[in-house]
Amino acid sequence: MRSPATTSALAALAATASIALVACSEPEEAPTPGVTETTVTIGTHQPLTGPAAAGYAAVSAATLAYFEYVNANGGINGRSIEYLVKDDAYDPVATQTAVTELVEQDDVLAIVNGLGTPTHSSVLDYVDDEGVPDLFISSGSRVWNQPDIYPNTFGFNAEYVTEGAALAQYAVDREPDATVCVLGQDDDYGEGILEGVEIIVESNEITEVQTYASSDEDLNSQIGALMAAGCEVNILGTINGFTAMAMATAAQADWFPQWYVSSSGADYPTLLEYLGEAGPALLEGMVSVNYLPFNADSEWNVLFREINDEYNDGAPFTANTVFGMSVGYLFAEALAAAGDEPTRESLIAAVESGELQGNGIVPLGYSDSNHAGYQTVGIATISDGVQSYEGTTYRVDVAEVVEVDAAPVPLEHLGIPQG
Repeated sequence: MRSPATTSALAALAATASIALVACSEPEEAPTPGVTETTVTIGTHQPLTGPAAAGYAAVSAATLAYFEYVNANGGINGRSIEYLVKDDAYDPVATQTAVTELVEQDDVLAIVNGLGTPTHSSVLDYVDDEGVPDLFISSGSRVWNQPDIYPNTFGFNAEYVTEGAALAQYAVDREPDATVCVLGQDDDYGEGILEGVEIIVESNEITEVQTYASSDEDLNSQIGALMAAGCEVNILGTINGFTAMAMATAAQADWFPQWYVSSSGADYPTLLEYLGEAGPALLEGMVSVNYLPFNADSEWNVLFREINDEYNDGAPFTANTVFGMSVGYLFAEALAAAGDEPTRESLIAAVESGELQGNGIVPLGYSDSNHAGYQTVGIATISDGVQSYEGTTYRVDVAEVVEVDAAPVPLEHLGIPQG
């Protein structure tokens, strides 16, 4: 028979062992994907090759340069940002491979600024199902702004509908009797531009609508149809290469209408590369829209030029450079707001908080019910070889276009967000 002391000791030992067993059986909290003590790793898919590479390949290079600048100055909350860029050649099948690798092999915290409507659409459900923040998509499709369906997805560009409506409003204000036509890509991009134009110009009053596929090798039939219809103002939902192709094809037919172009296809330096010596004359007077710091004397552009020279090997400075660095700044702003120990959840909460401003001509307006990017755009024109804002700014709410005053976000803290 055990003594009372022995029984008591055995009971205590059993209780200790039981506590130890419970402690061992509790799973350790899993580390946040893409986050270490010193780094945050994110990823993207970009057209570094293929039909959209010209101009757009510069976007991720500029984002990388901005992150190098941030990292050289202490990072965000003590962590450097690593940006993994996968080439998808603007091919949805390649996009799926690239994004799967980023999520399952590279274990990124978030996908940031995946470029293209048809490409990103192919991975939208997958990224959402994996619970990965899908931030600041480089496309103006309305699909991204569905927080009830895609709670982790946020757009960046102004919506295509917004751009189409603003371009049409400006055309109607300037020349109310002009014959208006539309040329757009045969996907959400072109459809969104057309939908926006129809807010201002009734569909039965649009003289001609033509579409193209990104795999098309020429626009001869489309330009021929627009020309035959007597179009005076052509509103384009085209990427840069097809903007240049449209203008060159028209010029070869000795036809010189007015061109109103969405931001995704209106980068002056890129268009000059396509058009060569004929470029300055063909592009003079072109109207476009944008929402980022655009004019050469903008304090943001002054900083971005310095970053471009030091961290981007002095690559050509274009609107796509500004776009890439602006996206980088916005992610850094979100990361700073996500706290000292960022998680996927705190990153989403930071974006939805309404505190992120971006660096555009007006502050951003993200919230838990609004995942759209910029909803206000300014009109830019090319005059004497200079592309700049001309002073007209439109906000598009539902089916109403309202002229507003620009309210540019000021540069603070040398362009590095503070936690």
